[in-house]
Amino acid sequence: MNIQRDESFYTKSPGPSGWLKSIKNIHMKQLVVLVMGLLFSASAAMAQKYIIIDTRYIFDKMPEYKQVQNSIDKMAATWQKEIDLKQEALDKAYDEYDSQGTMLSADAKRKKEDDLFNKERELRDLQKQRFGFEGDLFKKRQELMAPLQEKVNRAVQKLVIDRGYDLVLDKSEGKSIIFADPKLDKSDEVLKLLSVK
Repeated sequence: MNIQRDESFYTKSPGPSGWLKSIKNIHMKQLVVLVMGLLFSASAAMAQKYIIIDTRYIFDKMPEYKQVQNSIDKMAATWQKEIDLKQEALDKAYDEYDSQGTMLSADAKRKKEDDLFNKERELRDLQKQRFGFEGDLFKKRQELMAPLQEKVNRAVQKLVIDRGYDLVLDKSEGKSIIFADPKLDKSDEVLKLLSVK
């Protein structure tokens, strides 16, 4: 009986260099798949249409904004005058206290100091109320700017819908845009929709 041996069974394993080649082949295939995926996602991102606007530039061109700004400036000046008058009264009260300090009794001195302390607190409270974070000026600015902001938002939405843009970036809000091609800036087109020249 003649039995044939299967020589492939007895051949040597590929050895270290053979394993290395097969691992390299696997890694090359993974790398090709990764590069293809990146190219596909980059082309998909390029397919998105986006624009940039500058709301600060748009507002500066709007006559309504100038009116709002004038109104806010007048209010701020009136409130600042009110604060200045209170500061003058406080300074005068301090001068009186300094000039009379040595002649006052301990009770009268304490009463004057309490009065000065209360006037200082009232002044600080008034400054905070008028010009502090979420104070009167902040609230008034938001109240007067809300209709203008809404008007600009509607114009931007119309531009987006009419032209089929996917994304709008505002370069006046923060410093997230370092450079952009001027062709992408559609602020003037928004102004046209607002009928502003």
